[in-house]
Amino acid sequence: MCTITLVPHPDSMNGFILTSNRDEAVSRTTLPPKKEVYKGKSLFFPKDEQAGGTWIGVSENLRCICLMNGAEKPHVRKPEYRKSRGVVVKDFLAGNKLKELFGNYDLDDIEPFTMIVVDWHNGLAFYELLWDGNNRNVTKLPMKEHIWSSSPLYSKEMKASRVKWFKDLKESEGFSSETLLDFHHKGGEGNKQFDLIIDRGFLKTQSITQVYNSPKELKFWYKSLITKEVTENFLQFKT
Repeated sequence: MCTITLVPHPDSMNGFILTSNRDEAVSRTTLPPKKEVYKGKSLFFPKDEQAGGTWIGVSENLRCICLMNGAEKPHVRKPEYRKSRGVVVKDFLAGNKLKELFGNYDLDDIEPFTMIVVDWHNGLAFYELLWDGNNRNVTKLPMKEHIWSSSPLYSKEMKASRVKWFKDLKESEGFSSETLLDFHHKGGEGNKQFDLIIDRGFLKTQSITQVYNSPKELKFWYKSLITKEVTENFLQFKT
């Protein structure tokens, strides 16, 4: 599940562009993004209809979170887990103190994941939280471009190809909201097994989401590749 790119954007001190392709079983349905008050905080996210959580969202805490299934290596799934990873995303969006969440949030019996956090409450910062089922590892990321591909779905060779495509984009066209969206739509070599948009029959890229924080507004762009419906929202949160 998921391919994520994240780049800082020089047109604003807190500028960034996070873009995500969601790869998911065709049987799972998703509701379009909308605002929801959760634990007293205003969030905005597309909702997984089955579990009620999300893989990507933003909140009034001036925080954006995107989650991929799996950590650094593929894992063996258990029949059941205590809590959906999509609910973990909502908890991290709504939580007040990010450092406390990183250190103290109960991850016991939660399936492994990679969480990307962008926080601009007190200056722009990028973080990665890896949970492999036993250990958590939090890294404050350098302020540069990044790309992630889900370990359960993509081999090391596939990941390396995607890194190369991403570097080629930087050198040929540069990073903007438009070029990154085009990359997430068309990136690859015509192989539906590991292009940016995949189709493996039972598993497909279901949607593309882009969060763009510019000097004027926070734009949340979402496209369902199932219905072809596009929603574009310009968000303002009271802080």
